Amino acid sequence: MWFALALTSGLFQVLRNMVMKRIGHSLDETINVWGRFALVLPFAAVTTAWNGIPQVTAEFWWLCLIFAFAQSVATLCLSRALKLSDISLVTPLWKISLVMLVGWGYLTLGESPSLLGVVGIAVSLAGVYLLNARRGRKSLWAPFTTAVMDPGQRYTLISAALYAPCVVLIKQIVLLSDANFGVLISYLFTTAVVTPYTLYRSARHFRRIPQYWKEFLAMGAFASLTILTAVQAYTLTLSSYVEAVKQVEILFALAIGYVVFHEKERVRAIWPGCLAVLAGAVMIRLWG
Repeated sequence: MWFALALTSGLFQVLRNMVMKRIGHSLDETINVWGRFALVLPFAAVTTAWNGIPQVTAEFWWLCLIFAFAQSVATLCLSRALKLSDISLVTPLWKISLVMLVGWGYLTLGESPSLLGVVGIAVSLAGVYLLNARRGRKSLWAPFTTAVMDPGQRYTLISAALYAPCVVLIKQIVLLSDANFGVLISYLFTTAVVTPYTLYRSARHFRRIPQYWKEFLAMGAFASLTILTAVQAYTLTLSSYVEAVKQVEILFALAIGYVVFHEKERVRAIWPGCLAVLAGAVMIRLWG
């Protein structure tokens, strides 16, 4: 069951990112992020009303607050990266968060990978190197320096670094409540955190939201389905297993980048690295 939920979450996640990229180019990345958070709330509220409100402790509220700040910064960086770089590059590079998640899972949740699982992590890192393999013609270290110096890739790496602890936090939040209420409150806090910044940076774009109501509605629906299916899967198995299976998003991103955004040259250049990142995730899934 968790495997099917993780696959579904991966599909909706790339569809969410696709809409985020479109809105980011039409408006800006800040109103984009606000819409993603705020429009999760109606969907989560409906599922919470249907399932009821569980009893929670003070720890639940503190974790939601910490999650709100980490998720806000992570998503702002991801939205910025999608605006600066191709979706077919951002998606697989962002998946380096899986490697970081293994470390966070071990430190906070006691989720320990096997030796062969570590091999899978190494393969994923090799895939990240291959994403910038053309830079290697200049020097052996060029792919690594490109990932740090290129603005789009740099924002992607920052987002990935913050996404890993966000996964741990949302899993703890859900275990202290339930999937629906946990998502509702954590994203209510996140919306509250990001709204003042959005008003400061993008107040002029609020009046244009009705023009893009279909895009915002789609983004909210895809974001809700992404997180609700993911947190359900987190409660059934290790968080790193769920994120490893969600690597199938890379293949969806390649297809969308090629067909929707016409990133043909980029896709042809980076597909070996994408497959390596995906292979590493599969190894973690099978041997973890």
